[in-house]
Amino acid sequence: MLELIISALLCATGVALLAWAWKKIATARGVLYEAQQVKEQIKKDLETERRESLIKLKDELYKRRTEAEAEIKKERNDLERFQQKLTSRLETLEKKESQLDEMQRDLQQKERNMLRSSDQLRAHEQRVKHLHDELISKLEAVASMSREEARQVLVNALESDVRMTHEKWIQKVEDDTRQQAKERSIQIVVNAMQRYAAEQVAPNSSGVVHLPNDEMKGRIIGKEGRNIKSLEMATGMEFVIGETPEIITISGFNPIRREVARRSLEKLISDGRINPTRIEETVLQCEREIDEMIEEYGKNAIMKFNLQGVKPEITSMLGKLHFRTSFSQNVLLHSFEVALFARVIAEELGLPHPQIALRGGLLHDIGKALSAECEGPHAMLGAEVARRCGEDPLVINAIAAHHEEVPFASIYAPIVMIADSISASRPGARRETLSTYIKRLEKLETIAHMFEGVKKAYALQAGREVRIIVEEDNVNDEKAIILARDIATTIEKEMAFPGQIKVNVIREKRAIEYAR
Repeated sequence: MLELIISALLCATGVALLAWAWKKIATARGVLYEAQQVKEQIKKDLETERRESLIKLKDELYKRRTEAEAEIKKERNDLERFQQKLTSRLETLEKKESQLDEMQRDLQQKERNMLRSSDQLRAHEQRVKHLHDELISKLEAVASMSREEARQVLVNALESDVRMTHEKWIQKVEDDTRQQAKERSIQIVVNAMQRYAAEQVAPNSSGVVHLPNDEMKGRIIGKEGRNIKSLEMATGMEFVIGETPEIITISGFNPIRREVARRSLEKLISDGRINPTRIEETVLQCEREIDEMIEEYGKNAIMKFNLQGVKPEITSMLGKLHFRTSFSQNVLLHSFEVALFARVIAEELGLPHPQIALRGGLLHDIGKALSAECEGPHAMLGAEVARRCGEDPLVINAIAAHHEEVPFASIYAPIVMIADSISASRPGARRETLSTYIKRLEKLETIAHMFEGVKKAYALQAGREVRIIVEEDNVNDEKAIILARDIATTIEKEMAFPGQIKVNVIREKRAIEYAR
């Protein structure tokens, strides 16, 4: 029984093993089949890729061959053009070579002709020389004069004739030029004056304050004079209370400080409160107002002419000129006139930069804003300020040279000087009596004639220059320098004058002959 069971178990086990083996075999067959399928798929993919790569390679080869053929074709065309150009140049060179050959043959022929002509000319020259010698011998025999003497006489006669003709021609040209220049300059000045319309009444700063009554003088003086002392301390001006009724005169050299003092006194009178504290407050307030007015006047002057790049220092100095007068002429309005005259003259002359003339004319008197604080000619002070503020060198020279204290560096400098003279000398510009003016000029000439060796003396430029001509035989160069210094010193001692006076001593030796 046990054996049967064992046999059965063995049979079952064998069956199970067979089934498992069969299953594994079936699985292996499936794997082999799948592997075979994958292998075939890989072969197909590889074949496809090979075909595609082959196609791409053929396309790339075709493309490269096409590009190579195009490049070869282009190079061939370039070579053909270059060959055509070379051929053309070769033909041109051949033509030129043939032309050169022809020219060489012509030159050779001309050279042979020239040699023949030269031989003929030499023969004619020998003949002429022989005839010339015979003629000279006959002339010497007739004139009783050697060849050198005759040559010298002829040369002297020709030289004298040429010199006389040349001098007459030069004199005529100079006279015509002077006349034309004079007429042209007169026309330009007249046109400039006609194109400007000046105001009849120019504003100026007065140093006189009118009082409502004489009792106000006592209030202004104050107890023990403390009010007027406070006014003088605060303003730096002197208040002159004289016997003239209802008038106080303000005396001082600084026009701006004088204006501050005048305004302060007028405000104190209208306010009625006059004491040291109120005086200081009023003076400070007037100083601020004057500073604001100075800036406003300066900016208006710049904007009136549309100037660019003007430094604030120059703007402030232009504003200060509103309170400065010269022979009763307002200096700021005078600067406006000079600027306009200078620009008009520059335009009439056709100069390329009339704005330089305008700028130089407007700034030519800015040194007068410093004349109460610094020593020296106002032209040089103004030029130094313009140089410090970076103005154009031509403008700086025009400012410095408008009283001929430095040489002119351009045409714009004399234009500014002429415009300054036009503005100062026009009718109504300055208030100076004719008798005072003549006396001042006569005084200058009289002082110059006081010195030994002075032949003539002339006062020029409205008394700004005295020109002295000395006796050249009695006064040498060293004595002329000493004479100029002595005359200048005497003028400083005996005369009162604004600005400066140029003493110009001239010594010259002239040789004059007359041909009759």
